[in-house]
Amino acid sequence: MLSRSAERLYWMARYLERTENTARLISATMHLIYDLPYGVELGWRNLLNICGVEEAFYQRFKNPSEQNTTRFLLADMSNPGSLLASLAAARENIRTSRELMPDEAWQQVNEMYLYAHNNLDSLSNRRGRAVYLQEIMAGCQRFTGFMAGAMSRSDSARFICIGRNLERADMTSRIMDFGTVLLAENRSTKMREYETILWLNVLKSLSAVLMYRKHVRNRIKGTDVLNYLLKNPDFPRSVLHCLDEIVHCIKHLPNAAELNPHLEQVELHLLAIDIQQTSPEQLHEVLDGLQTQFDGLHRQIAATWFLKNLEG
Repeated sequence: MLSRSAERLYWMARYLERTENTARLISATMHLIYDLPYGVELGWRNLLNICGVEEAFYQRFKNPSEQNTTRFLLADMSNPGSLLASLAAARENIRTSRELMPDEAWQQVNEMYLYAHNNLDSLSNRRGRAVYLQEIMAGCQRFTGFMAGAMSRSDSARFICIGRNLERADMTSRIMDFGTVLLAENRSTKMREYETILWLNVLKSLSAVLMYRKHVRNRIKGTDVLNYLLKNPDFPRSVLHCLDEIVHCIKHLPNAAELNPHLEQVELHLLAIDIQQTSPEQLHEVLDGLQTQFDGLHRQIAATWFLKNLEG
């Protein structure tokens, strides 16, 4: 297949996964902040930090209020990582790749984009925002389910899988980075009182509550949650599972040997992380390093396939 076609499919998958993850994160944070008592030092600014857009936000706004933050993360087209901008980019990539996917794939993404664009007014109130986010998450899941049942396991499907899992691994690591706030030694007494609720929210943001309980069979504890989301090989949103999916897809593609050393390096770095022996400050650095390695993996993927003409 042509390298430009592979690149469009890869980015379509990344943008759709980013759309769903942004909706998940904001929905879970909304429920958490509304449930916590006044005085627990969590706020909307944490979302900006997790998404890596704090600097861009403060170029446009002074106050990280609920309205400003949710608007910037959901609907601000000047923020390339916003939900609407990501969905628009996914729509454009799938529009120019319609010959590679079933017709219904384009229809689903187009309808989801039109819903997101035409219902921006509902973001001004909490109830409308909750319904909006739920519809976007459901739309992304419908698309993923449809593709799993209707698309042949060809190179096209493999590039979609690589893009989805790389974006998913990156977002899971960012949500885990939120744990550096929850585990910090200088956290307040009130924060300590509500830790279980906070960690439960982290799991909810990844739809991981039931699977965590089945695998860990223990009360919800910060270090156990982090270890599960980092290294569980069976949970689809764990970092290790995402890497395994990428490895499985890449081995069927041409020139895969060029990527093997980098993938092995990322996995070794991941498996070497000892959550029990890592301080919150060190954990933040470790997860930052992991995100840097994901960026390096993306660059290697681009150099291997997207900057070459892949015919055959």
